[in-house]
Amino acid sequence: MQEGVSPKPSINPKALRAKAKPQPSPAEWVAMIRQGDTQALSRAITLVESSAPRHRALSQEVVDRCLPYSGDSVRIGVTGVPGVGKSTFIESFGIYLIENTGKRLAVLAIDPTSSISHGSILGDKSRMTRLSASPRAFVRPSPAGGSLGGVARKTREAMILCEAAGHEIVLVETVGVGQSELTVHSMVDCFLLLMLAGAGDEMQGIKRGIMEMADLLTITKVDGENVNAAKVARQRYLNALHLFPPTASGWTPPVLLSSAVTGAGIDSVWSEIVRFVEHEGAGGFFDARRSKQAKAWFQETIENRILERFHSQSGMRERLQFLEERVMRGEIGVRSAVDALFE
Repeated sequence: MQEGVSPKPSINPKALRAKAKPQPSPAEWVAMIRQGDTQALSRAITLVESSAPRHRALSQEVVDRCLPYSGDSVRIGVTGVPGVGKSTFIESFGIYLIENTGKRLAVLAIDPTSSISHGSILGDKSRMTRLSASPRAFVRPSPAGGSLGGVARKTREAMILCEAAGHEIVLVETVGVGQSELTVHSMVDCFLLLMLAGAGDEMQGIKRGIMEMADLLTITKVDGENVNAAKVARQRYLNALHLFPPTASGWTPPVLLSSAVTGAGIDSVWSEIVRFVEHEGAGGFFDARRSKQAKAWFQETIENRILERFHSQSGMRERLQFLEERVMRGEIGVRSAVDALFE
């Protein structure tokens, strides 16, 4: 460097002077979402997923303003045993819906969050390449964030935003483990359970509760050498379902056969979903189910807010750590430690 010559700055001074892009107002957010702006919809979902206090009031107002434009979609939960091919099925099913019904589709794929790095895998969008490329589809992978059963806490708000954006079918994919099925079941109109055939005892490892929650069952990967095994498995599932108590509406869950590779049976899945929605709607069970879900959402939000306020108390983190260590060393009982926190 020559003497008397100042070195060039490593940062462009113009970049330092650049002002941050102003945050849209709630009215502007809603206008962009209503116009079908996919980028705005994605950013709005990120906003409601944010845990930053400065985003809470804004995201709440955006969701509230979108409420009048929501509720007209068919909300479908999709779950299944590991290896059943949920993402492959959803892509095949989604493409069928777009091409044959003319409806717009949103997929909220809840990704597992790494317990080591706390990062989300977010692999569903990369697996659903054809569906993601469609202008009539919106695929949103969301990190589970360690919430109950691996289901993102803000999925309900995301559904409202998707419906306000004009998506007439919303699919919610679970990670397929833990209690996530219970949570997703509490926010959808129709719960679809995907099953495998030829994996030994078909009932092994399948919780009775999940079978009882299912409104429809479909055996996947029914192609090639799996066809005969799938037919046998279908009869076993039908026999098992007959042992369950009847639903309040009198609906009997059908057991279907499908192949995401060949497309066989995909149309039947949609036909049965339509029949189910019509059946539940005719008896008033559809509206009753949504009202019950709204009540559960309200109560769940109260519980979450109480927990947030509890943990945000001054000195709470240190107090928790101190008492946890005493409990772990056996110096104090769990109930006594909890009582000490609430003193």
